[in-house]
Amino acid sequence: MSMTSYHINKGIGRTVEFKGLKAQYLFIFSGGLLGILVSVIVMYMAGVNTYLCLILGGASSGLLIWQTFALNRKYGEYGLMKAGARRKHPKYIISRKSMYRYLKTNRKKTDV
Repeated sequence: MSMTSYHINKGIGRTVEFKGLKAQYLFIFSGGLLGILVSVIVMYMAGVNTYLCLILGGASSGLLIWQTFALNRKYGEYGLMKAGARRKHPKYIISRKSMYRYLKTNRKKTDV
């Protein structure tokens, strides 16, 4: 009797990676390319010159690829989300209450 051996996937729980792009950069990359494709198709259907459509599509695709890989290099896997969260935090908190309001106690007056 022989035992069946199964291959265990060691990549469970790891982030998805494609050609060095990780995490949210894949969504930026794929969404951007899809948007560029749709815009080139719309321009072509609208009657824009074919060569102009190809040049604009190629240039914008190259710019998208370059910027996505640059963001991936600069921020890493989760750094872009951290940078976005950091921008939403206030730099300082302003309190416009007077010092008297902080020092006085709020006691309820009860008649006995």
